[in-house]
Amino acid sequence: MRIIAIDSVHPVLYEELRKHGHVVDELTHLSGEELLSVLPQYEGFIIRSKFKITKEIIDACPKLKFIARSGSGMENIDLTYAKSKGIECFNSPEGNRDAVAEQVLGMLLMLLNKLKIADTEVRNGIWKRAENRGIELKGKTFAIIGYGQMGSAVAQRLQGFEMKVLAYDKYKTTYNYQSSMEEIWDQADFVSLHLPLTEETRNIVNEEWLNKFKKNIFLINTARGQCVKTSDLVAALKHGKVRGACLDVLEYEAVSFENLNSKDLPEDFQYLIKSDKVILSPHIAGWTHESYEKLSTFLAKKIIDRFSL
Repeated sequence: MRIIAIDSVHPVLYEELRKHGHVVDELTHLSGEELLSVLPQYEGFIIRSKFKITKEIIDACPKLKFIARSGSGMENIDLTYAKSKGIECFNSPEGNRDAVAEQVLGMLLMLLNKLKIADTEVRNGIWKRAENRGIELKGKTFAIIGYGQMGSAVAQRLQGFEMKVLAYDKYKTTYNYQSSMEEIWDQADFVSLHLPLTEETRNIVNEEWLNKFKKNIFLINTARGQCVKTSDLVAALKHGKVRGACLDVLEYEAVSFENLNSKDLPEDFQYLIKSDKVILSPHIAGWTHESYEKLSTFLAKKIIDRFSL
């Protein structure tokens, strides 16, 4: 098969595909218009996030047999239309599940133990002990919304902290820690999102949703920024309904996730960057040195298993 790599990925993907007789053209440098002119000749696309595979693009590519995204989310592909045309769509959430799970715990421990504040103070000659007391995880209840590769990896790591784990996934029938949203709203101390971005999950975390929690909670989002309505989160942080937040993703990210839409950063964003109750990172939860390679390794296996010569 002739395959085009539109976005850069770990070279192990190209190496494995070529070993099995496929031709891979690495054309990540081409502009949008240049890509559109060459895409119709290819049978497979390798992408990440910068390029949207729309109905129009699919219709313009009569030879297309598969679309492979190095990563977990698939919101930049018109999945319904692709499947209706018999085009297979692959992703590789197995590749960064460990990275995401570790980042969830890292951000949370940093927030609860006030490590960002304490580190800055000590570096400036300030020695405050009582003011920087932490909060322990043991004995508390951690809720996972979305129990796929990422959610299950987080649950596995929480066992060492002796926490109660609750999990809710609308599209699974049997899974570990299975709970209702009513149980989560009633019991949760911590809530971690592991959802794809769809019309159903866009702004799922909003004022109404947050106010259903019996306790004041900590929120962790390593999924997609637009799953959280930032203005409602900020309001909840201000009046204490949300005690703290760990945000690896923001709704202000560019489509490619490579930067922020810096011309359109509202007052709510300014609050987040100034708040001691918030830990931020630039969409790197699933982006370790190890996961970069594993994302490609898992993706290569899926393509080869399906389209072996």
